[in-house]
Amino acid sequence: MKLAFFVNDVATEIDEYATTRLARAASRGGHQVWYIGVGDVELGESDGQLVANAHAAVYQEGDALETYLKAIQDRDAERVVMDDLDALFLRNESIDDLQQRPWASPLGAVFGQMLKARGVTVVNDPMSLIRATSKLYLEEFPEQIRPRSLVTRDPAAIERFVAAVGRCVIKPLYGAKGRNVFMVGDVTEQNLAQITEAVLQDGYALVQEFVPGGEDGDARIFLLEGSLLEQGGKAAAFRRVPTGNDPRANISKGGQPVPLEIGEVERGIIAAMSDKLIADGMFFVGVDVIGGKVVEINAESPGGLQSVEWLYGMDVCETVISALERRVHAHP
Repeated sequence: MKLAFFVNDVATEIDEYATTRLARAASRGGHQVWYIGVGDVELGESDGQLVANAHAAVYQEGDALETYLKAIQDRDAERVVMDDLDALFLRNESIDDLQQRPWASPLGAVFGQMLKARGVTVVNDPMSLIRATSKLYLEEFPEQIRPRSLVTRDPAAIERFVAAVGRCVIKPLYGAKGRNVFMVGDVTEQNLAQITEAVLQDGYALVQEFVPGGEDGDARIFLLEGSLLEQGGKAAAFRRVPTGNDPRANISKGGQPVPLEIGEVERGIIAAMSDKLIADGMFFVGVDVIGGKVVEINAESPGGLQSVEWLYGMDVCETVISALERRVHAHP
């Protein structure tokens, strides 16, 4: 199949990213693969086609992630008609562009929706991604699998919620990589007003009750087409443990991955989410779980596949690409 990975900027991609791993698996499997940045697209003046200055991703025998990506970035761009693609894998993070390049932030979903309407298989579904890039998306799932929460821009409402619930996590509704995520013990928290002000600078605040077990980190579980992503009976999942005094377990904040066994609680969560994820076209997502509650859904460029490989010595990327190929063939 002809497959393109849509990223923020080809030049700033990093070899350890899940995107590099997925693209290499596709190239190694014999597919034609390109990288396309948010700013690399144009709409044809006369024919109305979407065309991209794309960087071909070609696998050479023995390519490590570093050599594979460097060759992509060093290769001259070529003109590719995106209408002729079989599939587009949206891997840009709109949150990363929101501050510095606001013009770029919505374009993955915009271009993705245009191409979907022209018959290209686009994952994850671009219209659903518009909702899923916000943490508000979690509120669409059953109450029993998510923490009690409040979404607001009213500092007084935040204070009332913390007074009623007690220990809480306060974070921006749009955010990633642990930025401006704070934990407060109760309404007597000395810095509650300053924390609220800092979070509200990014827009709406999401206030979640603290789920017991959060001090020990969270579980990142990968789902493919609404089911647990597995290979050889082993789940693509791990626990992220915070280090030092920082309660955030994000790998980008120094959290350390440790093995995770999937039990009945996790399987129950997946079962409760599956139908909706499938209906919404959420092909490949990562969910973060603490104490039997989903605290976040990562539908836009979910990462962490390197931890799965390091911990278990397995590469699940071929499984993801094979599922995408089946999806393309099912919808010619």
